Amino acid sequence: MQLVDHDTFLGQLAALFESSKGKGSIWITHKRLTHDGEDAAMKHEDDGTVDNREYPCLLRVTNGKETKFSTTVNTSQLPKFYAAYGALLKTSMTTLRKRDKKREKLHSELAAKRKKKMTDPVVLDGPKRGNGRRKRQRQLKALAKQEASQKKFKEREEARRKAEEAATA
Repeated sequence: MQLVDHDTFLGQLAALFESSKGKGSIWITHKRLTHDGEDAAMKHEDDGTVDNREYPCLLRVTNGKETKFSTTVNTSQLPKFYAAYGALLKTSMTTLRKRDKKREKLHSELAAKRKKKMTDPVVLDGPKRGNGRRKRQRQLKALAKQEASQKKFKEREEARRKAEEAATA
């Protein structure tokens, strides 16, 4: 992986976006740069003081194959670099796939229908014997299924609530 300056980095990134416009992926990683041998902890455990050192930011780019390059940006240069970097990203990401709103709408409608089915009461009517018996049996089966789903939902909510309480404690 080659370490380049900011202008070269942005130029190579623009060229990489252009080359992968039709097909391909690009991976961009940002991380705080720490050097080997340095203490990477943000807080010193022995005296409780906060680490006030400023760390540079490391940006790496790869297309997963042969192209790999990176740059380091000092904290004083971050606003200027991110302005140019953000403009490049906005102009380059015009070929992203659109969200499939039809499928999302269908999933939300099905979820609403299931929720309504779970909350609407099942009315039992019809005789226990004779004409209408099968209809009553279907209603009993639907009622049992609804009660089971409500019980399962309550158990899930209780488990979620306990997990949230454990996380906050």
